[in-house]
Amino acid sequence: MISLVLADDQILVRAGFRSILSLEPDLEVSGEAANGREAVKLARERRPDVILMDVRMPELDGLAATREICSDETLRDVKVVILTTFEADEYVYGAIRAGASGFLLKDTDPVDLIRAVRVVARGDALLAPSVTRRLIAEVAARLTPPPAPELDTLTAREVEIMDLVARGLSNEEIAGRLVISHATTKTHVSRILTKLCLRDRAQLVVWAYESGRALPGWLP
Repeated sequence: MISLVLADDQILVRAGFRSILSLEPDLEVSGEAANGREAVKLARERRPDVILMDVRMPELDGLAATREICSDETLRDVKVVILTTFEADEYVYGAIRAGASGFLLKDTDPVDLIRAVRVVARGDALLAPSVTRRLIAEVAARLTPPPAPELDTLTAREVEIMDLVARGLSNEEIAGRLVISHATTKTHVSRILTKLCLRDRAQLVVWAYESGRALPGWLP
């Protein structure tokens, strides 16, 4: 069972998401928050698998709430997905840097919403619809990459896999391309995250762009 917290200041939005998600036998909405402060409180009390977090909320916005949740080591297993109505919202990029596992537009199809929750909950792939990929590439393109000595800690195979993750490939796609097992791919990704002190694949993609390892235009 995947437990969820819905954080949005609009009660009708929360009700809509709840009605969609609660129909699935493996999904359970364990709490709702009307602002970022309540979202942080529920994260600590309920320890949900996934929080769907609105960007703009009173008292504490979604970006600040995400940063607070993702910087808490005791909440390391809690995944945050940012919800937004804006396709080019740089707050979203900041949220991913703060530890969010990705973001969805609020008008996402129900099927894609459900799939996204499951994907993020298992930590198997970056939640990256095309708008997310464009956003990361656009913002990262304006950065001047600093030296990245952390790359020296990775093996040649790990660098190869990191590059494929940055291109948007899932573990299954990487396994197929490199002719290795899914389990081996997952182990490599886990080791890369540990060596680079990153929370998840979303942060790995951002790190690859910011370090200059990944290039704008890699992702469709």
